[in-house]
Amino acid sequence: MYWNKGYSTWEMGRKLKISQWQVVHLMRKYDIPRRTASETRKIQFERKPLSYNKRKKLSSKEQSLYEAALMLYWAEGVKVGEHTVDFTNSDKRMVQIFLSCLRNIYRVKEDRLRVLLYCYANQDQHKLIKFWSKALSISPGQFTKPYMRQDFNRNKKHKMSHGLVHIRYNDKRLFSQIFKDIDIISNKLLKIS
Repeated sequence: MYWNKGYSTWEMGRKLKISQWQVVHLMRKYDIPRRTASETRKIQFERKPLSYNKRKKLSSKEQSLYEAALMLYWAEGVKVGEHTVDFTNSDKRMVQIFLSCLRNIYRVKEDRLRVLLYCYANQDQHKLIKFWSKALSISPGQFTKPYMRQDFNRNKKHKMSHGLVHIRYNDKRLFSQIFKDIDIISNKLLKIS
């Protein structure tokens, strides 16, 4: 139970109708090694319920959305760090497509979404947050403190008229799932060529 099923000593005691300390005593008596703290944390992490619920059957429109969003993430998303899904773009439609995939295919928890606005110091951050909040249907309260870039040329028109946003979702398992899904789709596409 301890090594094969990942039970804690407390859970084993409950199953065997003995105390946790009796379980520990029996483990010592029969030379059953204890897990390290990192092994225990890993088991606890893997047992936590997922913060998303990936849709299993997709309609043809959903499949198109799914594949397009994953290819966008592959091109524009953060690929290191292993903890946070972070898609960055200044094109409203690209961000909407990726966010639609998170909401409708992965069915993430809406309240865990975060948005970081990146803009120039001469841009009105409040107007930009209002713009993106409306475009993405995300509450302004889910925006983190904007990053204001100071090195701007007053005479030059910015390419990012609405700034740039990072759509973030902190979940190691979703991050891993997205890359597994990207591998499946990219391998499928490579077989076509």
